Amino acid sequence: MQGFITVALVAIVVLAVIFVKMAVVIIPQSETKIIERLGKYYDTLQPGINVIIPFIDRCKPIVTMIRGRYVYSSSIDLREQVYDFDKQNVITKDNIQMQINALLYFQIVDPFKAVYEINNLPNAIEKLTQTTLRNIIGEMELDQTLTSRDTINTKLRAVLDDATNKWGIKVNRVELQDIIPPSSVLQAMEKQMQAERNKRATILTSEGQKQAAILQSEGEKTSTINRAEAAKQQEILRAEGEAQARIRKAEAEAIAIGKITEAVGVSTNPANYLLAQKYIQMMQELAHGDKTKTVYLPYEATNLLGSIGGIKDLFKQ
Repeated sequence: MQGFITVALVAIVVLAVIFVKMAVVIIPQSETKIIERLGKYYDTLQPGINVIIPFIDRCKPIVTMIRGRYVYSSSIDLREQVYDFDKQNVITKDNIQMQINALLYFQIVDPFKAVYEINNLPNAIEKLTQTTLRNIIGEMELDQTLTSRDTINTKLRAVLDDATNKWGIKVNRVELQDIIPPSSVLQAMEKQMQAERNKRATILTSEGQKQAAILQSEGEKTSTINRAEAAKQQEILRAEGEAQARIRKAEAEAIAIGKITEAVGVSTNPANYLLAQKYIQMMQELAHGDKTKTVYLPYEATNLLGSIGGIKDLFKQ
């Protein structure tokens, strides 16, 4: 009898431990669980220690994606999650088929809606992303698709965030990971890029030659102007030098004449002396030579001869 009581007590203790373990639910931070009581929504558990009634209350499972597979879990992760969808074929506006791989970053903000408003949340998000991406790419041409990732990401995030709002989901951002055009299109794009590079190289070369020719012509122009300016300055300086030389020579002759007239003591006009001297030099030049020369003097020359006669006494002395 005593053994039976002992076994009964042990069984009661074990059942109590099991009951307590089932009644006490510990929720980690950033997680939650949906509790149903007799098949009806009862409560959303908060992080920490929570008490439920075993066999009456149960956790509502939710579908999640782990390593590319759909699995059921009683815990709901409230942290931001990322889904990496497989590559899918899309067609652009100009009928170019290519493959696109998208990354989706989302967060469950309302666990109740995530559990009761949609049956398979990851599958619904994936299909919605694929169809929305096909619609957006279908409105764009190939070149625009390859250069407008930010535009595609913004449009896709806006559509997904609006559509998943009733599921208690907040789509934070969407990223296009890979955009892979067909091999034939890639080859054509490479040829186009090569032709564009060659075109830019030719344009740069011609512009360089043009600038070199302009600089060379400007240099020649400046050089010509400088040479002309130098020649001009040289002629001006030469003329000024000759003028200064003549002035100095005339001043020297005037001083010499004054000295001569002062030395001989005869008062005469220096101009007459100069004219007489020039006349004598001219006569000497005419006297040179074998041929006979006849010189005709105009009537006005008598004044000149008178001037010469005026300084006759000067030469006699």
